[in-house]
Formats: sequence, C-alpha cells, structure tokens
Amino acid sequence: MAWNEPGNNDKDPWKNKGGRDQGPPDLDELLKDLGNKFGGIFGNKPNRNGKNSFSGFGFSIVLILALVVWGISGFYTIKESDRGVMLQFGEYQGEVDPGIHWLPTFIRRVISVNVQTTNNLPSRGDMLTEDENVVLVEMQVQYRIIDARNYLFNVTNANESLAHAFDSAIRYVIGHSKMDEVLTSGREQVRQAVWEELEKIIEPYNMGILISDVNFKDARPPEQVKDAFDDAIAAREDEERFVLEAEKYALSVEPEARGRAKRMEQDALAYKQQIVLASQGEVAKFDKLLPEYQAAPKVTRDRLYLATMEQVYSKTSKVMVDVEGGNNMMYLPLDKIMQQQPQLTLPYSQGLPTTKQTPVQSTNSTPNNPPGRSDRFSRGNN
Repeated sequence: MAWNEPGNNDKDPWKNKGGRDQGPPDLDELLKDLGNKFGGIFGNKPNRNGKNSFSGFGFSIVLILALVVWGISGFYTIKESDRGVMLQFGEYQGEVDPGIHWLPTFIRRVISVNVQTTNNLPSRGDMLTEDENVVLVEMQVQYRIIDARNYLFNVTNANESLAHAFDSAIRYVIGHSKMDEVLTSGREQVRQAVWEELEKIIEPYNMGILISDVNFKDARPPEQVKDAFDDAIAAREDEERFVLEAEKYALSVEPEARGRAKRMEQDALAYKQQIVLASQGEVAKFDKLLPEYQAAPKVTRDRLYLATMEQVYSKTSKVMVDVEGGNNMMYLPLDKIMQQQPQLTLPYSQGLPTTKQTPVQSTNSTPNNPPGRSDRFSRGNN
C-alpha cells in the first residue's frame, strides 16, 4: 500500500504530517534519521539524555581501516630508468633502486629521478662577436643525470641553472670569435669551445649532470646584411672550387711527369749498362788478342790490318792506288770486278782468327824470320 493511499494514516517518508499542501520535507531531520541508523552499526547510539555515545568497538574498526589504508598507500614502484631519493621528514636518507618498495606514509617520501634518458636543452639569441657584428646563434646541449641527490639538492633548480650556464657559455665564446668563424669555417671550434666553457661553469656547483654533447644547430647574420653575406659565401665557395680544380689538375699531371722522368732514368741506366757491357766486351777481346800479339806481333798486326781493310773496302766500289815514286795513279773498279767473278772470301773475313788458322801459318812460316825467335811460328808448332 502506498503511503499516500487512503487508510495509510498519512505516513509520509519526509515527515510531512500535514499533507501534501504543507511544503517540502525537512532535510535536516532526514539526515539526522539516517545518521542514527548508520551510527548504530558502530555503537553510536543515543544515551538516556538523548546524546550519542561512540563505543570502543566502533573506534577500533575505524582505526583498523585507517591503518589498512595507510599501509596500502605506502607501496610504490621505481622504474628501471629511475632512481629514488628517500627523504624522512625532509632529510636525505639514501637512494632507492628500481623495483617495488614500501615506506611509511607521511613519515618518508621518495622522489623519482630519471638517470638514463638524455635530455635536450636549447638556447637561441642574437649575440655580439669579437669584430662587433651581430649573429643569430642557435645551439642545443644534451645532458644526462648521473647523481640524483646532487641534481635535487645542490642547486635550487638544476635545469634552470644549466640553462643560464649554457647561455653564458655561448655568449662568452661568440664574444671571443669573429663573425666569419662563427658562420663558416670555425663552427666546430666554436662548438668545442662552448662545451668546454659550459663544463667549467657547472663544475663548482656539482649539479650531478653529465654533458654528453653540444650541437651547433644554426648561425646566420641579421637580415639587413644577409645579401652581402650571401655574396661573400658564394665567393668563398668559388675559391674552394678553384683550389679543388687546381689540385685535381696537379694530381693528373704530376704522375705523368713522374712517369716520364722514370722512363728517362731507366733509358739512361740501360744506355749506361750497354756502354759498360760494350766496353767490357772490347776489353775482353783485346785481352784475348794480347797473348797472340805477344807470341807473333807482326802476324797479329798484319791480320788486324787486313781485317780492317776488308771492312773498309767492303763499303766502297772504287779504289785509287798511288804508287810511291811513280807519277801514275792506278784505279781499281771493284764493282766491275765483283760483277765479273765471284767474290773471294779471305780468311780474315770471319772475324779475328786465332793462331791456328792455316793461311796465317803458311804466310809467316818463312826462313826470313830473325834468328833467336822463340814463338810457335818459327818452331813450326800448331
């Protein structure tokens, strides 16, 4: 039966005893009734005076629930790439390795710090060079945290401090460099100098940061002088191109010249060797003739003379003979004679004969030899 049906004695759940025409129910009374019902569960029942009394059993249950919640809230996890810094009432207690750990909540606190990821910190701005020119420089530093405690507590804000130190190092190096060095050929030197200067600045603070690299991303002149600077860059590139072409030409010509010089050197060595060998051959030939000449000087001289004359006359077809004491000169047409009869071969035409040749022996073995001659021709030995 519904509460608003006839015969239900107007049992309004909102305690609207006067009927539906007396306004909304009293919210305070409704909440009070609900509080009494749930309060009885924990022993919070009204006493004789109408006041609630909280029993010890209910307090124990609340305390146990609070302890359970407090204990569960103490579990935490440190990632593999992180290190945890533990604080007890704000005081450093040590570092925590990766894994699942527990700590008493509200007593200790752990701050997780990533020590493996490489962080990037950019810096960009207009800077004045040593030759009083303005350049727009953009660089980037890469760093990694190696000591979590120093990173958190040695300076107020390590990242902000590193940014200020990086900007200061860039401006110091750019201020001691010329514009051409920053924009063109000296970029690597500027990068190394900024790296070294940055490490010098942050070293006294012991920030727990390791600088892994410094990147020189961009450097350009102001827009007002960009056209002139582009012309200068083009001229410098042309100069480099001409130098490379000259080096290429030198590399192509030099090996050819070295080859020709080497060939001439080899020809000279070959000619030298040829002359030396020819001279040694002549010396060897005369060394062989010397014993023959010593044995029979006249025969050897005659033989050499005849061999020489044979070589001379073989190259001419006319011979003029002048007889001593006569007025007539005799003409010998050797070409006609050679056509009419076969050519006679003298024993001397076979080179320089040895002493064993029969014509030489028969010609010089005469009794007209001077007395006392002891060579083999006078004895008749072969």
